[in-house]
Amino acid sequence: MNRILIIDDDSRNIFALQAVLKAKGFTTLSATSVKDGMAMLRKQPEIEVVLLDMMMPEIDGYEAIQLLRALPGKQSIPIISVTAQAMVGDREKCLEAGANAYISKPINIDVLIGQLKDYLSI
Repeated sequence: MNRILIIDDDSRNIFALQAVLKAKGFTTLSATSVKDGMAMLRKQPEIEVVLLDMMMPEIDGYEAIQLLRALPGKQSIPIISVTAQAMVGDREKCLEAGANAYISKPINIDVLIGQLKDYLSI
């Protein structure tokens, strides 16, 4: 079972992403803070990919990537950065921070599914 963890402080974004991904056959979990997301990763070893909002209030996505990668056994978990701040250089900045991929909002679902297939054993 392909489990995807969505970390986003906006519950509307989580709801929309979960609905679309569920319709495509994916299982999702969600967290509205980086702290909660880290706790889920510790407790749910079957999580295979993280979709990480880069504009979080308490810990931004760049710092969050470092914290997620520091979790035991999670150094290589695929992290896809999700951001509404699609400025020139943002993609490179996310990848330099340690994300595996980058997608901007509004999310093109076909592009996201393509990225997920790169990291999941589908």
